[in-house]
Amino acid sequence: MTDTAAHPLKLFNSLTRQMEEFVPVHADEARVYTCGPTVYNYPHIGNMRAYVFADLLGRTLSWKGYRLTHVINITDVGHLTDDADEGEDKLEKMAAEKAQSIWDIAKHYTEAYWQDIKALNIRQPAHWSIATDYVPAMIEYAKGIADKHCYELESGLYFDVSTVANYGTLARASTDDGEGRIDTVEGKRNAADFAIWRKTPPGENRQMEWDSPWGKGAPGWHLECSVMSEALLGLPFDIHTGGIDHREIHHPNEIAQNQAHSCSDHSGAKIWMHNNFLIDRTGKMSKSSGDFLRVQLLIDKGFHPLAYRLMCLQAHYRSELEFSWENLVAALTRLKRIVIGVERLQEKADGQTAPIDHPALMQLRDKFDAALSEDLNSSKGLPLLEELLSLKKLPAGQRLTLLSEMDSVLGLELATLKRDQLRVRPIDAKLEETEIETQLDQRQQAKAEKDFATADSIRDDLIAQGVDLMDGDPLRWEWKIDG
Repeated sequence: MTDTAAHPLKLFNSLTRQMEEFVPVHADEARVYTCGPTVYNYPHIGNMRAYVFADLLGRTLSWKGYRLTHVINITDVGHLTDDADEGEDKLEKMAAEKAQSIWDIAKHYTEAYWQDIKALNIRQPAHWSIATDYVPAMIEYAKGIADKHCYELESGLYFDVSTVANYGTLARASTDDGEGRIDTVEGKRNAADFAIWRKTPPGENRQMEWDSPWGKGAPGWHLECSVMSEALLGLPFDIHTGGIDHREIHHPNEIAQNQAHSCSDHSGAKIWMHNNFLIDRTGKMSKSSGDFLRVQLLIDKGFHPLAYRLMCLQAHYRSELEFSWENLVAALTRLKRIVIGVERLQEKADGQTAPIDHPALMQLRDKFDAALSEDLNSSKGLPLLEELLSLKKLPAGQRLTLLSEMDSVLGLELATLKRDQLRVRPIDAKLEETEIETQLDQRQQAKAEKDFATADSIRDDLIAQGVDLMDGDPLRWEWKIDG
């Protein structure tokens, strides 16, 4: 443990519904698995909240001094269009709609997801586990549990959830109606039983299929995460994360598989963590809407993606977060103010850091650690960073050191992010930035020559084209933010 991380890390375990102190399975090491995207389409910003949360978790574990092994999977096979083991494979469906190879579809949307990961300054995991790379291992895994826990139907091999203890505890299915949205597939013993292997229907040709003891077909969606997490992290491992929507079906099914394969009642991970939903009142979050909210859409409207990261950090990960353009504007404004403070601090410190020994700064660092140690409470950590920037009488070099430490957790790139990078840059802006700068130079010259009519005309023309002038500010201008 580092001296910056004195408070015990406490995390909310969705499985037990209570706060628990993090005690690693392996000393000084943290092993984390995060459910990644199904790469049949672009991720929307609600999807990306899960990875900002997982990144905050990983950064906090690093802050605490743990050696982190983080795995994020890429689902490029097996995920159906609903959770009832019915419907089409999402990638097969998109490949048919686009008249493209399913492999090309997966590659395109995986790369798009990785671009969003980079834009939001989410750290690279130790492993990107690709589902199709593990199909042979999935078949062996299924063979190992088939006799005791599965049965075969014409459509595939199904897991009998009655063969494991306390199925659905994570979802609280018996009290919260967590399994209510699962329809009964003909022949299932229990409504909650799920596909381990899906056979290719007679007369149907799939682009992705493999031979198995149960016929040619493809693995079920839930199987991949059990196989890859065990292969890369071992069982048990420390933490499994995902969106709250996974808590109802996907993760209970993972747990059932883990119990069957390990011949124990252990869930696989010691702690299960879930971020809450991003709520969008406009109805643009759903991918079925066509023009849905993506990180790239925020960028096209001119917003720096780190404004969205800050927006996520302003709320606790277990709280619902409402998206609106007004809220994004507010987050961008807050980020600008932070960056202005950082630039002034860097200038005062002449870019030089210093070891922290000032009592007030040591106390502030302790408060920051306490906030993050209380279930990753970044909403309490952010004001402490702003308080640090306000302590202008304290040693600048030490403040710069503490700023770097805090940002190693928050991930806002404050050491390099500049205010002009946060200038709104809409993709459909009629003016180029060089044109604006030229007109402002002309306006400044006109004012110097007391030609106020020309100066006012230039100002009015720029305002009409969506440019806000900021006289007396070194940045000089900004695009209007109208959402």
